[in-house]
Amino acid sequence: MSLRELVRDEEYARLSRPQLLERLRGARLYFQQPEEPGFLVSQTQDGPLVPVFTSWERLALFAGVCAWASTTAEDLVELLPEGVRALVDPLGPRPFLLDATVFEGPDVHAGDGAGGGPGRVAEGVRAR
Repeated sequence: MSLRELVRDEEYARLSRPQLLERLRGARLYFQQPEEPGFLVSQTQDGPLVPVFTSWERLALFAGVCAWASTTAEDLVELLPEGVRALVDPLGPRPFLLDATVFEGPDVHAGDGAGGGPGRVAEGVRAR
């Protein structure tokens, strides 16, 4: 891990959920590109997930050498199939879920500290 990534991780760790979502809205996320158009979806006990990463270096640590693609977080949640969520940085210090409701409604700005509900970031999620 580079010094730049370490500083970025520490900065993200201090952000509240609403602040993190605002930063992520236009952030570029990287994911493994399957042979067919779409997403590489993993079936988990918590439902279907697509692992995505905040840098291509993190993707490489997770998947090794692979075909990859990227898009903004806001576009990603619009492109995900219904019922599929994105798990951001599954091996990182603060993985979290994105779904189709995360950038909608007042939860983006309100936030009560409880994770996991619609429109909120769920912390502590680990890929199985």
